[in-house]
Amino acid sequence: MSALGSFIWSIADQLRGPYRPNQYGNVILPLTILRRLDCILEPDRETVRELAAKFDNPNRLKVEVKKATGRTFYNTSNYSFANLLADADGLADNLNDYIDRFSPEVDVFEYFDFKKEILALDKAELLREVVKSFAAIDLHPEVVSNSDMGDSFEYIIRKFNEAANETSGDHYTPRDAIKLLVDLLFAEEDTGLSEAGIVRTLYDPTAGTGGMLSLAQEHLLAQNPDARLSLFGQEYNPQSYAICKSDMLAKGNDPTNIAFGNTLTDDAFTNRQFDFCMSNPPYGVDWKQYAKAIKEEREQAGPYGRFAPGLPATSDGQMLFLLHLVHKMRAPEDGGGRVGIVMNGSPLFNGGAGSGPSEIRRYLLENDLVEAIVALPTNMFFNTGIATYIWILDNSKQPQREGKVQLIDGTSYWTKMRKGLGSKNREISDQDREKVLQLHRDFDDADPDHSKVLTNDEFGYWTITVERPLLDDEGEPVTDRKGKPKADSKKRDTENVPFTYGESVGGADAMSEIIQAYFDAEVATHVPDAWIDHTKTKVGYEIPFTRQFYKYIPPRPLADIDADLDKQVAKILELLREVEK
Repeated sequence: MSALGSFIWSIADQLRGPYRPNQYGNVILPLTILRRLDCILEPDRETVRELAAKFDNPNRLKVEVKKATGRTFYNTSNYSFANLLADADGLADNLNDYIDRFSPEVDVFEYFDFKKEILALDKAELLREVVKSFAAIDLHPEVVSNSDMGDSFEYIIRKFNEAANETSGDHYTPRDAIKLLVDLLFAEEDTGLSEAGIVRTLYDPTAGTGGMLSLAQEHLLAQNPDARLSLFGQEYNPQSYAICKSDMLAKGNDPTNIAFGNTLTDDAFTNRQFDFCMSNPPYGVDWKQYAKAIKEEREQAGPYGRFAPGLPATSDGQMLFLLHLVHKMRAPEDGGGRVGIVMNGSPLFNGGAGSGPSEIRRYLLENDLVEAIVALPTNMFFNTGIATYIWILDNSKQPQREGKVQLIDGTSYWTKMRKGLGSKNREISDQDREKVLQLHRDFDDADPDHSKVLTNDEFGYWTITVERPLLDDEGEPVTDRKGKPKADSKKRDTENVPFTYGESVGGADAMSEIIQAYFDAEVATHVPDAWIDHTKTKVGYEIPFTRQFYKYIPPRPLADIDADLDKQVAKILELLREVEK
């Protein structure tokens, strides 16, 4: 995946023996970050040391360093990779001093618990050789671009997790998928993306190693070098957080905008909203251990809380992140917000009418928040080959998109990779991505085989409860005191009635008219004694994506099948004759 990553990982061979393969990353990752920051700081090191001698106040020092170097972070130590090895006996102490003298926002080495590794390396008499190897690599951004550095981190993490038999996909998302998500997120014209001096904000609550944030920024700057995008993120995995924050530091972004912690239980950006939000949350992750805190928050926050619309099953928390992002969208009166999120297929249809997932879909569709859903090719991600989808949400849609949802089938737009990575053996090329984006731009005039535009109502339905009478031994209905037939619970059934069934008139009675028309045509003709228990009617929403693009393929004619069978039988008989000879 990365020549640089492979070279860095080769240094891990020096750790063989005292370290097991699943522990290599504990050393390799923080040292790679330290060397990267060391290369960035090198040109201004003396300037910073002089400023540190002059200004004792950390806040004043930070201001002066920013004026002199343009960076928001610094290191006041007398050590660097250039002179660490000069004092062989004091290497461990000097390396610790170097780490301790970073400015406060560089807290990343704490999350690696790196001082413990320095002690272990020194005890194993490996520290000098490992530091010497890293000192030989030039990781300055002018030599190794931010994009290449990101690739290297991804390669190292993947190798580390393969050795530990963990799931690498929890930590990063393939770049081809991110590029498509970013293009769709920025698809609508926005003055903040084309005019200089206007700042827009982008937020990722599952930031991982920062790949999605970085790629979004690269994409935008490539289109408009004057654009300004402030990046925000939160990550709960200590190593991923450390890498993400280091990446933000290296690129000149504000590192205080990257927070550590679990977004679902501790929102680090309470009361903040953003212009753009994006996420690839973990699929099918159990949230039972957080259930108490999340349910308490939902009760206390009331109708305006982030989880107010509903809660998914505790076996799959990805819809919690979906709701969180909706809560983080900038209000329409302030310019509106857009969301791009990658999820598997279950949020489209899991849960019946009245369930948490259905109520979440109901909230999104009745508030006209879903702009488009794009089906991605299978085998796109490193840790799963299942179907995945990009959801694009917008709370201030373009007029032509109001009240509508566009479904795009992008499953056929992929290119086979020369070498697979885990479960990933397909990628979305630039040409494939452009085909999807063109379908999104075309909207109503889109290719019907790959794009469908539906109204929000077309995803809604009522689940009605159909009762039949309880019969006595003579086959007569059993009645209550008022003479009404009692229902036989064993014959009870439910039917889903689409909002758009038949040619019903609108108005206050539209619901009852549609339900009655459905019942008369689809139920009463088969079971005349049945009736509807209207007290049990529930509203449901589902997005049957696959059904919209289903194409019936008729079976082959029997004559053709028989002909093929005859050919196979003839081959078998011929082989048997050869054996008999």
